[in-house]
Amino acid sequence: MITSLNTKVDLTIKGVSYINVPSYGNIMIGNKSFEFYNERNVKDNIQIPWGEISHIVASVKFNGKWIPRFIIVTRKNGMFTFSSRNNRLLLREISKYVDKDHMFRSLGFFKSVISGFKKVFKKK
Repeated sequence: MITSLNTKVDLTIKGVSYINVPSYGNIMIGNKSFEFYNERNVKDNIQIPWGEISHIVASVKFNGKWIPRFIIVTRKNGMFTFSSRNNRLLLREISKYVDKDHMFRSLGFFKSVISGFKKVFKKK
């Protein structure tokens, strides 16, 4: 049985982890870590302590009205992509433990295309 790292839970919400294949479960925000537990497989869980998080990147659509997913980038273990029913509420709870300077918006489609063109022409 997996034990939680948290001693106090702030938010528990249904969510999806996009590691290899989307797995559905519960996301738990607590005083010590971000945790994801799969509904069907107890061994399939992700526990990320707050000190291990490098930064968080959120995909923001329609001027902040919709946040479809967010990515947690850790110092050692790479990137983890998650989504929940209410990502805005989830990111507000995460911002209590992660500094706002380490939370970013991802580039939109046109901005990423423009920056790609700038990189191509800058090299020549």
